[in-house]
Amino acid sequence: MFSGIVETIGCIRRAAASAAGKRLSIEAPFEGLALGESVCVSGVCLTVVEMSPSAFDVEVSPETLRRSKLSALVAGSSVNLERSLRLGDRLSGHLVFGHVDGVGKLTLIRPEGDSALYEFEAPDDVSRYLVDKGSIAVDGVSLTVFGCTGRSFSAAIIPHTAHVTTLGLMKPQDAVNLESDMLARYVEKLTAPYTRA
Repeated sequence: MFSGIVETIGCIRRAAASAAGKRLSIEAPFEGLALGESVCVSGVCLTVVEMSPSAFDVEVSPETLRRSKLSALVAGSSVNLERSLRLGDRLSGHLVFGHVDGVGKLTLIRPEGDSALYEFEAPDDVSRYLVDKGSIAVDGVSLTVFGCTGRSFSAAIIPHTAHVTTLGLMKPQDAVNLESDMLARYVEKLTAPYTRA
């Protein structure tokens, strides 16, 4: 489990097809990383399967490749990285599970003072859970949703967020991994028997 507060931007050192789907070698300044540890890679929870002093490897399953934008990663790609939460850690963002619901698209960047307004388009299975002032993970970054209209939503990106995540490197039409708020999905499941016509 994660909080959506990105710790660092990593660089894909190597991306290659493997028997498990795809193997990524990610350069990152993590210390004390353990074999089998979970790391959120641009919104996707992956397991560390090999380590070196300056990088770690993860295997990406075919299902994850189908449901996320990780299939498009190549050597040189930048990724958001967050290690899993420990009991007692501060939850500065929201509960992020690293289970991507679908791939969306950045459609607009509009400067607003030192910050910027980012507008995204979400697939139907994500947009149904969007609510004003709710939470969403965009490439693993915890953001507050506003301006929900149909399949589109907006988020304000402050300079710090743009600087310490890959959101600052993005341009319109770029794909993004989206994870809706798990609480919304649980509410839908629990209330479904009472809301059917």
